[in-house]
Amino acid sequence: MKACWYEKTGPARDVLQFGDIETPVAKAGEARIKIYASGINPADVKLRSGFSTYGYNFPFVIPNSDGAGVIDQVGKGVAEELLESRVWFFNGQRLGRAYGSGAEFITLNTKYITPLPEGIPFDEGATLGIPAMTAYHSLFSDGPVAGKTVLVTGGSGAVGFYCVSLASWGGARVLATVSSVEKGENAKIGGATDIINYKTEDVAHRIDKLTNGAGVDRVISVDFADSLPWLPKVIKKNGCVVAYASDTDRSPQIDFFSFMRNNIQIRPFILNALPQKHLDDAQFGINKWLNESPSALRPVAANLPLSRMIEAHELVESGSKFGTVVVSP
Repeated sequence: MKACWYEKTGPARDVLQFGDIETPVAKAGEARIKIYASGINPADVKLRSGFSTYGYNFPFVIPNSDGAGVIDQVGKGVAEELLESRVWFFNGQRLGRAYGSGAEFITLNTKYITPLPEGIPFDEGATLGIPAMTAYHSLFSDGPVAGKTVLVTGGSGAVGFYCVSLASWGGARVLATVSSVEKGENAKIGGATDIINYKTEDVAHRIDKLTNGAGVDRVISVDFADSLPWLPKVIKKNGCVVAYASDTDRSPQIDFFSFMRNNIQIRPFILNALPQKHLDDAQFGINKWLNESPSALRPVAANLPLSRMIEAHELVESGSKFGTVVVSP
């Protein structure tokens, strides 16, 4: 099969290769998917660059965790009825797995595979995976959001946009922070009612005015350390902040009492360490959203041929895109 891979970490142009390798065979509990679209996340380029490793030590790695395609082979213990099913998947290059979706085929445990509703194109299906799963768990693991006020930081990002969309679908009032007017317009498409430009505005002051001093029920943070100076000022008593990254500072110091006195919960998480029930809940919830909101935007920043993986990874790293960069075999 055609595939991209790297044998050492580093810049995309220095390490990514493209060629032919052996086609995998589904093992017990697995299905093989003929990939029609492979989604590239920031975490994927961090792994390739060496910024993150997750303890990988393999002769070579096929990048990218997410994708969409059609099941063409099943292993022992997997129902043959799944053959020819359209699916989306996540955790391809995670959890000790070196062989991701940057290829024509992938074999994967069926617990990471979800039916792709008819009418959803494969490239849009490939944008789900880690971004939508992370967004769903961030929002709903503390209960329904209907009638609540949710603040999403980075509301135009891959995860942030899905947070905005899912929170709006769930019945929340959604506030979003962004860094430009253009990104603010993107967040509005997802359903944000109020936009805060953190480059030009005092976030805490603006939220105070927007909520008449009440604050927000939940904050979904793309960078906990960066949000930390104003977080305890904007969250209601018994509210929470859920953080799925903290790239500015991985070891931030917090004013413990400022959170404790209002019983504000701080909950960091990483998708690949969640219990299976939480993953199942997210997969089910995302498909419910897809079926109830078929016209919702699932942004594809670019769809490039698999052979242009270098360009695709560089586009993700540029920070200039809106949505998920996809490559198609």
